[in-house]
Amino acid sequence: MNYRHAFHAGAFQDAHKHAVLALLLQRLGDKPTPYCVLDTHAGIGRYDLQATAAQKTGEFHHGIGRLLAAARAPAAVAPYLDIVRRLNGGGALRRYPGSPELAARLSRPQDRLVLTELHAEDVRLLQRGFAGDARVAVHHEDGYRGLKAFLPPKERRGLVLIDPPFEEAGEFERLVDGLKTAHRRWPTGIYALWYPIKDLPPVRRFHAQLRQSGIGKIMLTELLVRAATSAESLNGSGLVIVNPPWRLAAALVPLLSWLGERLAQGPGAAGTWRWLVPE
Repeated sequence: MNYRHAFHAGAFQDAHKHAVLALLLQRLGDKPTPYCVLDTHAGIGRYDLQATAAQKTGEFHHGIGRLLAAARAPAAVAPYLDIVRRLNGGGALRRYPGSPELAARLSRPQDRLVLTELHAEDVRLLQRGFAGDARVAVHHEDGYRGLKAFLPPKERRGLVLIDPPFEEAGEFERLVDGLKTAHRRWPTGIYALWYPIKDLPPVRRFHAQLRQSGIGKIMLTELLVRAATSAESLNGSGLVIVNPPWRLAAALVPLLSWLGERLAQGPGAAGTWRWLVPE
């Protein structure tokens, strides 16, 4: 799977990932003490949906486009949708916030963002986009190496987003190894790991590896836009959450149910959550 984000910005998988991410960041902000966000595969921060890459696929029409057109939405999705609307000045959908933009807009003056990105041009765009924001540090670095370099953070509170492009075989295994490395260094941090769902056997093996990792408090949130019966297309996405904030599930239930209804593309569509390793 080749997943350069500019082609898929605002697609259903982004809607799932970013709506849940916004919830996590909102919960972190409930306490006055500062926190740190480490985004290991940061991309370029924000995306022009009129650019050639996004227009080539048009996937945002079936993701964020559908959500913004909805007459009603659950309260849990408001932090995410409000940021998208503000980024577009309340007008037509033209720009889409990647995870660095979401984190920057939801964080406070006392919080800190560490962004790592491997592609040199993306790093330059990140640096330009966050120039002058002293809270944000951009590093030209492999995301998995960043887990060793930047953890634990001095704040001792925060979140790590591991969102690899799945450009090469073995990414599920690297994701598990990266999580184990990070968790040994910072066992109390919140971790969010994104993964694609095509057919189910690779996903089930990934879940089994997570169960065998020895890490506790692992929650799964998944969005299927159709039944996961074919490896030829992206049928859904998942987000692993380690150390989820208290009572997160109460907000996830209406959020994921609504996403499953709004973003359905065929039979078998659903948004769900469950404990993979219970509290």
